[in-house]
Amino acid sequence: MRKRLAMIAAAVVAWWGLNAVVWACQVLTMRANLGQPAATGHVLRTEFASAALWIPATFALLWCVSRVPIERGRWKRAVPVLLAASLAVVVYRAVVVVALNGWIGWYDAVPGWQQVLLTSVLNNLVMCWLIVGVGHALVYAERSRIRDLQAEVLQTRLMQARLDALSAQLNPHFLFNALNSIAEMVHHDADAADRMIVELGALLRHSLESSRRQHTSLRDELDALQCYIGIEQVRLGDRLRFRCDVEPGALEAQVPRLMLQPLVENAVSHAVAQRASPGTVEVHAVRDAARLVLEVRDDGGDRPSAGGFGVGLANTRARLQCLYADDHRLDIDTRGGHGTRVRIDLPLVIAAAL
Repeated sequence: MRKRLAMIAAAVVAWWGLNAVVWACQVLTMRANLGQPAATGHVLRTEFASAALWIPATFALLWCVSRVPIERGRWKRAVPVLLAASLAVVVYRAVVVVALNGWIGWYDAVPGWQQVLLTSVLNNLVMCWLIVGVGHALVYAERSRIRDLQAEVLQTRLMQARLDALSAQLNPHFLFNALNSIAEMVHHDADAADRMIVELGALLRHSLESSRRQHTSLRDELDALQCYIGIEQVRLGDRLRFRCDVEPGALEAQVPRLMLQPLVENAVSHAVAQRASPGTVEVHAVRDAARLVLEVRDDGGDRPSAGGFGVGLANTRARLQCLYADDHRLDIDTRGGHGTRVRIDLPLVIAAAL
C-alpha cells in the first residue's frame, strides 16, 4: 500500500512539474509571437508556483474521492462533498495568490478580492473536477485489482479444496481394498496376512507423511507403490509379476501424490486377479525433453471399457485436470487382447528446482 501511495505521489509531482514546463513554454512562445518581452525568469516563477499550488490541492481532492466516491446509492452524499472540496481548492488558490503575489508576481497590482476569487473559479474549477475524475479512475482501478486478487485467492482455495476432497476420496478407496485383501487372507494364511498388514502400515505411513502435499518425487511415489505391490503379491502369489523400468534421470521428477497406485490397482484387478494364469504389470517412466512420460501396462485380462474404470481412474483424471489444466495427457490403449496401456504425459519438474 505504501509503495502504491508513493507511486501516486511521484506521479502527481511529475505531472504538475511537466505542466509547469508546458505552460511556461506556451506563455513564452505567445509573447514572442506578439513581440512582447520574454521575461523568462518571471514566467518560469509564476508557472512553477501555480503548478506547485496544485500538488497539495491534488492530494486533497484524491483523498476526498477515496473517502466518498460517486457511486450508485451514495451519489447524493458524494456530489456535495466533492463540490465543496473543489470550491475549497478554488478559495485556497485565491487566498495564496493574494498572499504570495508580492513575491511571485502573478499580478502587477492585486485586484479586488471578488475579482481574484472569480478568476480562480474560472481558471480552477474545471481542473478540480478533472482531478476528481482521475481520482475515481484510480479508485475503480484499485477496486478492480482487489477483486481480481480476491478472485484469484478464492480460485486457489477452491482448487485446493477440490484436490483435498479428491485425496480424501482416494485414500479410503485404497485402504478399503487393502483391508478386503487382508480379510480374504487372514483365515487361510495368518503369516501372509501379517506381512500384508506390515505393508499396509508402511503404505499408510507414507500417505500420512505426505498428506498435505499434492506432489511428491517419482522416487517416493514408487516406494509407496512397492508397499501396495507387496500386499497384492502376498494375496496373489506367483500370479502377479511386477516390473518397474524407470529412467534414472526421472526419479526426482515431481508427480501427483498417489497417482500411480490407482492405475496399477486397476491393472492388477482386471488383468491379473480375475485369471488363474500369471499376469504382468509394468511401470515405465522416461524423460522426453521437458516432459515426463509415465506408462502403466498389463498383458491382458477382462477389462471393462474406459468409462468403467471406477474411482481410481476417475480420481486420477480429475486431479490431473486440477493440477495441470490442459498441460497434460492421459491416454488409454486397450491393444485388442494384448493388455492395456495407460500413458500419462506431464510437464517435467525436478524436485531439486523447487
